[in-house]
Amino acid sequence: MATRLNVHFSSETAEWATPDGLFSELNAVFHFDLDACATPANAKCSRFFTKEQDALTKRWAGTVWMNPPYGREIARFMRKAYEESLAGSTVICLVPSRTDTDWWHRYAKRGQIICLRGRLKFGGASTSAPFPSALVIFWGGRLGAAVRPELVP
Repeated sequence: MATRLNVHFSSETAEWATPDGLFSELNAVFHFDLDACATPANAKCSRFFTKEQDALTKRWAGTVWMNPPYGREIARFMRKAYEESLAGSTVICLVPSRTDTDWWHRYAKRGQIICLRGRLKFGGASTSAPFPSALVIFWGGRLGAAVRPELVP
């Protein structure tokens, strides 16, 4: 088990399973309709897209949770999240706080940014991630006016 979890803290994978506690707190506020980046084993919503289904080619509707692959693909997922918000969806993104990257300045800065305190423990791991994390919220659709930003942890 430890070996399997350790891969989530290396460059061998770009997938970092969403921490259950963080998702539960956010879901209590947002009531997510879709998990845009999941596997059947770690999906946080009954409706989700897997890597094979390619979320980048699908329409996202409602209130969307997105914990994207953290590799080079992250820019494409952040662009998609932003574009889906323009089409009416509210998209909450859990991303590494990488303020020195092009994708951060091109997309993340267009949303509401909430820096998370400390470092998250992804996928039930016993050690914290080697990077800080942030939530980026692209407001759109039904929640844009209904949820006050101070309600978000």
